[in-house]
Amino acid sequence: MASSPSPTVNLGVVLSESKRIINAHSRHFLALSVLFLLPNSFCITVFPSVLRLITDQSTTSHNTVSLLRSSTDPNAKTLLLLLIAYVIIITVCNLLAIGSIVYSIYQGFYGRPVKLISAVKSSVSSFIPLFATLISTNSIYLGVFLILGFVAFLVTKLIEIVTPGLEIGLSSPLTIVTLISCVFVLKFQIDWILSWTIVVVESVWGLASLKRSKSLTKGMRSESLSIVFWFSLAQTILVWISNAAASAQFDNGEKLWTNAFFAVQIVITASFLTLAMLYNLAATTVMYMHCKAIKGELALEIAEEFAREYVSLPFDDGKVPHLVSVAYNNV
Repeated sequence: MASSPSPTVNLGVVLSESKRIINAHSRHFLALSVLFLLPNSFCITVFPSVLRLITDQSTTSHNTVSLLRSSTDPNAKTLLLLLIAYVIIITVCNLLAIGSIVYSIYQGFYGRPVKLISAVKSSVSSFIPLFATLISTNSIYLGVFLILGFVAFLVTKLIEIVTPGLEIGLSSPLTIVTLISCVFVLKFQIDWILSWTIVVVESVWGLASLKRSKSLTKGMRSESLSIVFWFSLAQTILVWISNAAASAQFDNGEKLWTNAFFAVQIVITASFLTLAMLYNLAATTVMYMHCKAIKGELALEIAEEFAREYVSLPFDDGKVPHLVSVAYNNV
C-alpha cells in the first residue's frame, strides 16, 4: 500500500477529482445529463424569450400586472399556465438530476460500478426527501425575508412618528431588506451546500440534512463559498447571454423562432449550462467526501473497500486528506 499527500482541498482539487470521475464514466453522465439536466437547461434558456413573446403580443392597454390578474384575457391564462409548467419542469428535473448524479458521483468516487438503472432508481427514491428539503430551505428563506420586512416596516413607522412630516417610501426599505436577505441566503447556501448530497447518500432530509451540512462544512467555508460563487456566476452569465441575444432579435423585429442564429445560440447556451450544472453537482459531492475525510468519518467506509482490487478515496491522516491506491497481488 502506498500513499502520497495531496494538495490542500480547494476548488481546483475538487474540480480535478470531479473531472476524473466524469471522464471515467462519460457515457453514463452524458445519458443522465440528457435525461434530466438538458430539459432543465433548455427551459431556463428558452423561457424568458417565450415570456417576452407572449407579453409583447398583449394589448397596450394591459401591463404585466393586469395580465396576471385578468381572468378573461387569454394571454393571462397562457402566461399563468406557462409559469406553472416552468416551475414544475424545473423542480422535477432538478431533483431527479440531483438524485441520480450525486449517487453516481458517490459510487464513482470509490471506483464502484456506475449503472444507469441504479442511478435512475436513486433519483426516484430520493425525490420525496429532496422535495421536502427544498420546502424546508425555501420556507426558511421566506421566513427571513418576512421577518426583515416586518422589522423594516416597524422601523420606518417609528422614524415617521419621531419625525413629523417625514414620509418614507416603500422603495428604500424594500431595497435594504432585499440586500440583507441576499446576504442571509448566501450564508445559508454556504452552510447548506452539502445538504442535497447528504439527502441522497445518508438518507437524511429536511432540517436534519441542513444541520448535518453545516456541521460538515465547518472550517471549509471558503471552499464552499468558491463553489457557490463560481458556479452561480457561470450559470448567471450563460443565462444573461441567452436573454441578451433573444432581446437583440426582438428589437430588430425578426421572427425569433425562424432565426437560425437564435436556434444555434439556444443549443450552445443550453449545452454549456448543462455542463455547468453537471460539474456543480459533481463538485458538491466531491466536496462532501473531502469534508468527511477531514472530519475523520471515512475509516469504516475505507475498511469496507479494502476487499476490492483498486480503491481511490481520501482519508484522514493528521487532518490532511490523501488519495490512496490499494492493489493486491494474488499469489
